Amino acid sequence: MVRTIILMVILVLLFMFVGNAIAGEQGMMIAFLMACGMNFFSYFFSDKLVLKHYKATEVTAQSEPRLYSIVARLAKTADLPMPKVYIIPDPVPNAFATGRNPNNAAVAATQGLLKILSDNEIEGVLAHEMSHVKHYDILIGSVAAVFAGAIAMLANVARYNAVAERESSNNRRQSGIGGIIAVVLMPIAATIIQMSISRTREYKADEGAARLTRHPEWLMSALAKLEDYAKNYRMQKATSQTAHMFIINPFSGLGSLSGLFSTHPSTKDRLARLEELKKEL
Repeated sequence: MVRTIILMVILVLLFMFVGNAIAGEQGMMIAFLMACGMNFFSYFFSDKLVLKHYKATEVTAQSEPRLYSIVARLAKTADLPMPKVYIIPDPVPNAFATGRNPNNAAVAATQGLLKILSDNEIEGVLAHEMSHVKHYDILIGSVAAVFAGAIAMLANVARYNAVAERESSNNRRQSGIGGIIAVVLMPIAATIIQMSISRTREYKADEGAARLTRHPEWLMSALAKLEDYAKNYRMQKATSQTAHMFIINPFSGLGSLSGLFSTHPSTKDRLARLEELKKEL
């Protein structure tokens, strides 16, 4: 919760600064009101937006007994409320959790995950997601997804606005500076949001999954398979704004340079930590 509040405050201040650079005090006030509205909206509705973006379909014990029963068993073991369960129509195996708290959580898995992984491996993946739910990681992830998307959109608006001002205004230098500030700072802010989702939360969720199932090797096997697929195939609707939500970065295939800006630790490091935990358990 503290991380979420800090993130919201930083974004409000950034929005106000850029608004002031573009349109003075009036722009700063508009930006402040916009940021407040986005904070409210993302807290209550970001999970629905993410699920809608990936065309996730809610399933029940009757329509998808295999997936639903695994989630139900994990929820009972972890002493958590039963989350809603969704399937994403994508052949690339991956999964994420979303929602503002355990009472309003949802767990989503792709069709590829169900097709490619064994029941034990699926349980390892979903235990990882349930660990996120238990530690409220999903709240900050949902807030970040909405803010990052909005920042990218506003950067494009500012870019076009700066071009229009340069064409119509005699004071090209002043309008250009305001446009450059907006266009440069907005994408940087989006990157800050992504990096603010600490890589340690993935390590902790891996550990939580291992302790929940008592079988770290299940998650280890699943991570190895998911990483292999992510390097060769990309999810159809994957976006950089929501990549941090998944158990494996959907953009792993972009190369080593992308790892510098990834919110996920390397799968190699995750497997090494799980191997150590396996010895302990």
